[in-house]
Amino acid sequence: MSRTVMCKKLNQELKGLDAPPIPGEIGLEIYNNISEQAWKEWQSQQTMLINEKQLNMMNANDRTFLKEEMNKFFKNEDFEQAEGYVPPTK
Repeated sequence: MSRTVMCKKLNQELKGLDAPPIPGEIGLEIYNNISEQAWKEWQSQQTMLINEKQLNMMNANDRTFLKEEMNKFFKNEDFEQAEGYVPPTK
């Protein structure tokens, strides 16, 4: 049976991740409070930001920017979007 979490992003009980997605405290926080669905949504958003803004993951400033945007995303705050992106209607 898969584990569920009360997802802070989507405000509902959903399937949780199988393991922390990143090392450290932040990874545990995500593992305990973010659903698999919300994590997949972040991964898509992150990919768009990396591509649109031509971020270099070897650059500490770019990694910090992504971490800040991830925190905003999961807290349902305004976060950076790719220019001209219109999310699909559900």
